[in-house]
Amino acid sequence: MVETDDRLQGEQDRPRELPARIDIPDIRGEMVYLRPATQQDLEKMDAIDAYVNASGLTGKDRVAERAAVHAWVLRSEAWANGTDAGSGIDDPEQRRTIAWSLMTAPDDCESETVDAQSATEFLGMIFLIDIDGWARSARIQVILGKDYRGRGYSRDAMPRVMTYGFAEPPEGLGLHRIWVAVPEKNTRSYSVYQSLGFVPSGVSRHALWDNRLGKYQDLNVLDTLDDEFDPVRAMDAFGMHVITSNPGMEKALSQHEHTLAIRKQQLLAESGAVMEPDAQGDTTDKAGIGERMRSDSERIAQDAVESENTWPYNSAERNTSKKAWWRTLGHDRMKRRAHTDADDQ
Repeated sequence: MVETDDRLQGEQDRPRELPARIDIPDIRGEMVYLRPATQQDLEKMDAIDAYVNASGLTGKDRVAERAAVHAWVLRSEAWANGTDAGSGIDDPEQRRTIAWSLMTAPDDCESETVDAQSATEFLGMIFLIDIDGWARSARIQVILGKDYRGRGYSRDAMPRVMTYGFAEPPEGLGLHRIWVAVPEKNTRSYSVYQSLGFVPSGVSRHALWDNRLGKYQDLNVLDTLDDEFDPVRAMDAFGMHVITSNPGMEKALSQHEHTLAIRKQQLLAESGAVMEPDAQGDTTDKAGIGERMRSDSERIAQDAVESENTWPYNSAERNTSKKAWWRTLGHDRMKRRAHTDADDQ
């Protein structure tokens, strides 16, 4: 209760206004490299057909989605330049936005690392939008080109951006809540968001109009809080690795290890590792037995912690090379599409 009171007092003392200017950091993933988006990238979004099937992915039609992306990039640049940014706590129409361009290394690139030099292929954009300084809340959204969907890029980028969002200033934004909105028919994204640690928090009934199907559809809302989100576990679940040079990641890794240690102690206590003397108080040979039981209990507890942390891929299955499982996602589909296009010509 004391910790809760202290936390609430800390929240009350926290400043709510966002800075007038922000330095948007580059963020590195295993498949992707994130750099601040610019207006020059907007034409690239058109070139990769980023707005195809927008109504099924985000609930907007193609024209509205394109207009929103243009506005988000302009707001992001304005905040980075410290111009017309507002306070971030008043008019919802003036809430801040951060836009990153998602880049990757081309398939023929020989570099094993995706970085600023090797990542020359444009995939799409990722955003923190509706950044509300008063409530310390923001919405995250990814928009990828038509041929880059379903290849694991969102799973790589989202937890790293969220770690930055939750990190305390000046390293991050100091957010309390990050949320996503998913049209009801986009079941694939819904599952991905749950795997990243988002939990369902509500449904806006008939919030969207599906012009293609000629009917309304619900909008599902999922969110996660700063004391719930574990980026290490979110990335580890899909064989992704922690990159400690990214903003907020060192502290997140420390918190993750602390949480694992607490969980291990809880499992040890539940397994009954401590030996009790018998009715006669005889402890002869019990020390050896107790030591073996403690060893078994520690092994069981460690196995339980690791199984919770690494599902569905364990450490032996991870691969840092460019042949890792997530680097081949969607490649066969793209090859088949290329062959089909060639046959049609």
